[in-house]
Amino acid sequence: MLNADNDKPAYIDFRSVARALTIVENDLTGADGLLKSLSFNKNVPVIGITGPPGAGKSTLVNSLISHLLMDSHKIAVLAVDPSSPFNFGSLLGDRIRMALHFNHPDVFIRSLATRGSLGGLSVKTIEMADVLRAAGFDYILIETVGVGQSEIEIAGLADITLLVLVPESGDEIQNIKSGLMEIADVFIINKADRADADLFTNNLKKILLQKDGHQPPVFKTIASQGEGIADVIDFIVSASPLQNIRKEILLADKAYKLIQHKRMATVDKKKLRQAIAKASAKPEFNLYNFIESYF
Repeated sequence: MLNADNDKPAYIDFRSVARALTIVENDLTGADGLLKSLSFNKNVPVIGITGPPGAGKSTLVNSLISHLLMDSHKIAVLAVDPSSPFNFGSLLGDRIRMALHFNHPDVFIRSLATRGSLGGLSVKTIEMADVLRAAGFDYILIETVGVGQSEIEIAGLADITLLVLVPESGDEIQNIKSGLMEIADVFIINKADRADADLFTNNLKKILLQKDGHQPPVFKTIASQGEGIADVIDFIVSASPLQNIRKEILLADKAYKLIQHKRMATVDKKKLRQAIAKASAKPEFNLYNFIESYF
């Protein structure tokens, strides 16, 4: 079922959703028509969870799911994993990281390889998130790999971006990438039972305090124990995706990535690899001449 009614659906056919995602992810026959037929009859928040490796993003996602299930919500998760440079497949498995909820009837989990995207988010992330939005879920959670520019790119896709940090940064908080600080709607200090958590939180709040007095919310959590998660959920539930002041910018960013993908659709990376292997064997090989002749 890919067209949801305004009321919360009593049932979502996970098999149909999985098939639709496979068609879109692999550009199978009918993918373009499927995407064009999607209708969005309810406002489904897309929640991006990002942050450096080791911050406990997957544990936080597990805790968020547990709390959202208390109100009988239907939740979809896209776990964006690193791609192998050799087979373009996902290296990590959602079944391992989110085994607690994998078989829950109201939770749909799907891994998605980055497919070589420099920022960690491929255009397929956008398309698959839209398939899930149209399927009738109440919340969509997207967890990024937390490397490269994926932390920045998630803001172009998510309605609400959660940046997960850990106290260990201490006085090094000034070194956090400025772009990363700007895109987050919520800052979460996870593993807040560790040393210097309060100091880290206070320093972060001082940095985030804007000239107009506005300060993004900062929450302390211990996701492994479920502590502090209720406050994060309250913020997510009360926030409205339609009130996002960056809506036009985010839509333009999504459109840009989709247009870019369409224009590059004729470039087969595996065939490119074969062609460059043959060309580079010649002593007169020049990469720039090769690129010009390839097109």
